[in-house]
Amino acid sequence: MGNRHRTPYGPGTPAPCLTVRPLEGGRGVRAAGEIALATRTIWERALEQAVREGEAVYYLELSEVTFVDVAGAGALAAAAGRLGDGRRFVVHRPPPALRRVLDVFWPDLSTIEVSVS
Repeated sequence: MGNRHRTPYGPGTPAPCLTVRPLEGGRGVRAAGEIALATRTIWERALEQAVREGEAVYYLELSEVTFVDVAGAGALAAAAGRLGDGRRFVVHRPPPALRRVLDVFWPDLSTIEVSVS
């Protein structure tokens, strides 16, 4: 008898994926997919790279992100907390749930600017 492995995804349901690539013509990244348990490492690596790059403004284009769990929002807030004086993330067109989570748990975090246009 073979080993059985259980995943949080049902049979025939693909695991979430996340792609992160550099923004064309700007300083930052474009993400597409879901930010959840299965993709958290990719998200956290992208955020750590943003912190290390030292840009005053770092753009996160999230218009193609369909879902961000609370831990993914927390990773964003934690990275923003490590940016240092005068630096910030500009989060462009995030999923509505991410805006709500940031407003509820980190309402005064001045190092994250959300742009919906």
